[in-house]
Parts: sequence; C-alpha cells; structure tokens
Amino acid sequence: MTEAEWQVVRAVLPVPAWREEWGGRPEGYCHRVMLDAVRYVVDNGIKWANLPSDVPPPYRRVHAFARRWQVTGLLAELHDRLRDKVRATEDRSPDPTAAIVDSQSVRAATNIPRQTSGWDGGKKVGGRKRHLVVDCLGLVLAVAVTAASAQDRDAAVPLLERLRRQYFSIRLVWADGGYAGRLVDWAAEKLRLTLRIVRRNDDTAGFVVLPRRWVVEITLCATRRSVCIPGSAGRNSEG
Repeated sequence: MTEAEWQVVRAVLPVPAWREEWGGRPEGYCHRVMLDAVRYVVDNGIKWANLPSDVPPPYRRVHAFARRWQVTGLLAELHDRLRDKVRATEDRSPDPTAAIVDSQSVRAATNIPRQTSGWDGGKKVGGRKRHLVVDCLGLVLAVAVTAASAQDRDAAVPLLERLRRQYFSIRLVWADGGYAGRLVDWAAEKLRLTLRIVRRNDDTAGFVVLPRRWVVEITLCATRRSVCIPGSAGRNSEG
C-alpha cells in the first residue's frame, strides 16, 4: 500500500484488544505488512508458500493472520467499512437502497473436488459459479460460490436472504432473465424485495449494454482479472 492508502485503511482497522487494555500481547508484525502480504496472494493468485522472500513475515504467519481475521469476521468488517467510505465520497448513504445480482461461471482447477463443481450447460463451462450482489456503484454487498451446475434462481434464495439480513434498507434488486419466475414472487412475499428483471431483447445480436446490469458485469470482469473492484461504476438515481 502507498502511504495514502495505508492512512485510509488504518483509520478503519479494528483496534487490537491489547491497545484497549483488554488483555493479550502485541502482535509480532505490523498490520500494514500483513495486509500487504495478503493482498499480494489475492492479487497474484499464488499459494501462501510462494510469497516473495522479501516479505518479512513467514508465510505461515501470514496465512494464520488471514485465516484468523476471516473466521472472526474482521476481513469482512474491514471491507464493509472501506465500502462505506467510498459511498460517502460519492455522496451516497452508507445504507444502499438498491442492488444488482448476477452470476459468472468459471473454470475450476483440476484438483477441485467433483462434489463442489459442475457443468454449466448454458455457458459451456465446467467448474464453479460465483453469485454476486453489488450496489449501484459496483461495490460488493454479498457473495456466494456454488457448482457451475447450480441454477441462478436456486442459488439466489440464500444469497438474497443474507442480503436482507445485512442490508435491510435495500428494497429493489435488478437481475437478468435467469432469475425470473417463482423467485420474483418469493422475494416479494418472504423478503419484501422487489426483484426487477432486466431482459435482453431477442432481436439484438452481439454485446449490448443493458440498463443497471452493466454495473455488476463490470465488477465480475474486475474480479475475474484479480484486480481491485472499481470505486465507482457510475452515478444512478437509486441506491
């Protein structure tokens, strides 16, 4: 991280218990160094053991740090705090009122168990499928990973339930035709969510930018390239 990035991240990091005199002892490595190492693994898609030799902490310490923060929910909390800051800089409320859902099938590595992978007949891809809900800026709100054979409308049930628990302010979710049908009625009845289907015109050939859906597609493309999600994907009237 640059010094400017670190100052932003540092301000939203959870305060260690020992600093608040709750017990425990200081950690052996600075959080900035640890987070840099974790970001390096995520950005390059490498094994923990393949961290560069000039990274100060041993890779086992870095992995233990990331795993501990993941289990305790600190990584998710850090992500959410940073997302709220981005929304604030875009003159948005921290609590979104609208979202976009979509999925993407990706090829799985050869060592992925068959129990957790499948074949997406529509996309002709064998592997896994990631389901993403983003706000109107393209910032991630909820994620789920399933086998590629999972139907979008089936995977959306637990995903939308989690979205409703975490962001009760959301009232509207845009989606493509794969989410049409009984899911629309279920979302309205059980979650009080309006699931609005944005359909592609059958007469249109090739790539077409569809209203609202292009926001989540930009985020999916960004995550597929293993780069940072854009801070802003455009201004909309809702969200």
